[in-house]
Amino acid sequence: MNTARAPIVRVFLLAGCLLAATACDDENPTGPTFPLNERFVLAPSGVAAIANAGVRLQFVGVTGDSRCPADAFCIQGGDAIVHVRIFDTGASTAYELHTGDSRRASVTHRSLRIELLELQPYPFSSRTIAPSDYRATLVVSR
Repeated sequence: MNTARAPIVRVFLLAGCLLAATACDDENPTGPTFPLNERFVLAPSGVAAIANAGVRLQFVGVTGDSRCPADAFCIQGGDAIVHVRIFDTGASTAYELHTGDSRRASVTHRSLRIELLELQPYPFSSRTIAPSDYRATLVVSR
């Protein structure tokens, strides 16, 4: 290799390594930015930065989806547990939001209210929902 180009190649290699190392940082996820009081939709592992709030919200996934299928008759509506994580000031806090109980569909994190508005797709008895198919509609407000 030409010795005159070696420093330039090293700089590009170093920059590439740094980008690769930070791209998958679980402690600092990045995503689109949404204002307070605006609905947004996230897929599992998706992250939204909340403007003027200094936090990022991650939809981690769904567990325990026992919602009554749309094509069935059930005595109770059931529940799905939506796991979210809030990142602020270098720390993260995990929360559970529930579809079957409006009192547990929201949580308060410091001065912010995080609310689950909807979880899609809605279950049908004839099909299984893959974990990656879920979409959570959320809103963050003060």
